[in-house]
Amino acid sequence: MFDCVMPTRNARHGLLFTTEGIINIKNEKWNRDFSPIDAGLGGYASTFYSKAYLRHLVKSDELLGGQIASLHNLTFYLWLVRQARAHIEAGDFVAWKNEQVVRLMQRL
Repeated sequence: MFDCVMPTRNARHGLLFTTEGIINIKNEKWNRDFSPIDAGLGGYASTFYSKAYLRHLVKSDELLGGQIASLHNLTFYLWLVRQARAHIEAGDFVAWKNEQVVRLMQRL
């Protein structure tokens, strides 16, 4: 998971990690979804750009699409590590991890 190229390589191919699961932004279902990529995540790329706009960029092979997706995935990684640290300090990491693994592996 912490391979140095995983978040950026997957992003360039349209795979986004979110707090609700995994999105393949190339799928038709995101064509008219004008909601943020991941409103619960925070970060500029994740909250400012819509799924429909990012899908358009990625499907059009615009370089900006890969850049926005990469920024989003890196923001997700930072969020995940912050959350893990907080739950380790709180002493409930195992329960949190078991819940997150199920949620984050879902394909949306």
